[in-house]
Amino acid sequence: MQGQPMIILGDESERMKDEDAQSHNIAAARAVAQSVRSTLGPKGMDKMLVSSIGDVTVTNDGVTILGEMDIENPTAEMIIEVAETQEDEAGDGTTTAVAIAGELLKNAEDLLEQDIHPTAIIRGFDMAVKQAREEIDDIAETVEPDDEGILKSVAETSMTGKGAELNLDLLSDLVVEAVQAVTVEGEDGSTVVDLEYIDIESKAGRPASDSKLVHGAVVDEDPAHEDMPTEVDDAEVLLIDTALELDETEADAQLSVDDPSQLQDFIEQEEEQLREMVQQIADSGADVVFCQKGIDDMVEHLLAREGILAIERAKKSDIEFLREVTDARIVSDLDSLSADDLGTGDVARDEDEEWFTVESDGHGVTLLVRGSTEHVSDELERGINDALDVVASTVSDGRVLAGGGAIEVELAGRLRDYADSVSGREQLAVEAFADAFELVPRVLSENAGLDPIDTLVELRSAHENGQQRAGLNVFTGDVVDTYEAGVVEPAHAKTQAISSAAEAANLVLKIDDIIQASGLGEGGGDEPDLGGGGGPPGGMGGGMGGMM
Repeated sequence: MQGQPMIILGDESERMKDEDAQSHNIAAARAVAQSVRSTLGPKGMDKMLVSSIGDVTVTNDGVTILGEMDIENPTAEMIIEVAETQEDEAGDGTTTAVAIAGELLKNAEDLLEQDIHPTAIIRGFDMAVKQAREEIDDIAETVEPDDEGILKSVAETSMTGKGAELNLDLLSDLVVEAVQAVTVEGEDGSTVVDLEYIDIESKAGRPASDSKLVHGAVVDEDPAHEDMPTEVDDAEVLLIDTALELDETEADAQLSVDDPSQLQDFIEQEEEQLREMVQQIADSGADVVFCQKGIDDMVEHLLAREGILAIERAKKSDIEFLREVTDARIVSDLDSLSADDLGTGDVARDEDEEWFTVESDGHGVTLLVRGSTEHVSDELERGINDALDVVASTVSDGRVLAGGGAIEVELAGRLRDYADSVSGREQLAVEAFADAFELVPRVLSENAGLDPIDTLVELRSAHENGQQRAGLNVFTGDVVDTYEAGVVEPAHAKTQAISSAAEAANLVLKIDDIIQASGLGEGGGDEPDLGGGGGPPGGMGGGMGGMM
């Protein structure tokens, strides 16, 4: 083997190393961040996402945009994971997290060009994250779980720019009321918000001002029989997950009779079984029956005669939600049915909407979100989902920050002061981290049609003069105390965004070698180019074609 080259990779495999790999990875990550930057803030623009089958989604919700985009590049997918993690942990701030991650990588690329090793940059970023979290703890304002004014401001800040502006006051009130309705005290004395007990029903055709909160459930079904009552106050509610029908034999069965009376006896026996079902329900005291499966026609008729309202083929999710609302047990066997299995609630039919509302004092509420069109109602639902998450986070965490770029500019200044105490090349990484924070006020001003440089100079000046809550009013272009102006963000969401962005940036910076195994690109168009002049591995070409 002496003097012969050792061949490890096959002829079809491709490889990118060192600076080329870092450059391409950073380019891919920044491309994702650039795609959502214009959606940031109240003046952010929307994206139209068109699926392969022609479905259209119009939104400026960061995680929705990134989730719907057809991206093949593995590095880009790492950045999308930042948005997904932010959505899962905090509910909002996805665009901010992705944008900061992109800016961190851009600043890191400048340091790499100065021959600073990625390990030093990563150490500096880790130090900056730890310091930033400590500074947020120092800056954050404490808020009580029952402070409706601050909670409403948090909800309004989250929903602004998502089609809710005209009815922001009403929708924020509904969000706060819904969160407070499902807030309980944990065993350790902490405040716990059970968001799973908030159901959201959106429907097009009415203005958003018709949205309302139902202290209970909404069941979009019709009565099983036209003669059944449609309104029952203080009803005894039965939830059953089995069919109110006779069991069918697993195999085809044949009945041999010698006399017509035998057939009549068989039919009467079946009817008697069905009558027994109805009698068991009536004896339990049930006024309303929600059945997850089908109901026999004769049972429907007999229930109607008894004055019992029955709804068949209710969704499993509705049955489970009704259990929480009415405090009922889900029954699987009528033979074991008793009055203790029943729940209570006021059941009423909305003939205009063609659905039933079940209201009670149980642990469950429903937000009815209305919109003039389907696209409007869908976007409002996304905005309300984010608002519910951030209000719940605020109630649980109990800390808030001034928005409008105020916290980012304050953190940037404090991190620069901290960098002076850091020795070695990590100092430059900490300063680069501080610079990345100022992307948020810059983008906010750009999206509002303002001059980002002038805005940043004014914000820096205000914070240097001790105004740590000074942020940008994107509607007037003035620098104001955004906390007093009602632009408030949960501290937990900001902390999570910073941590997620830094971890994603560090993960990308640690990669110095990309090996394209043969066959991975088969069946999907052209082979990816990992050469020195090519695009990012895996390509972003067709990957972003779904976004227009």
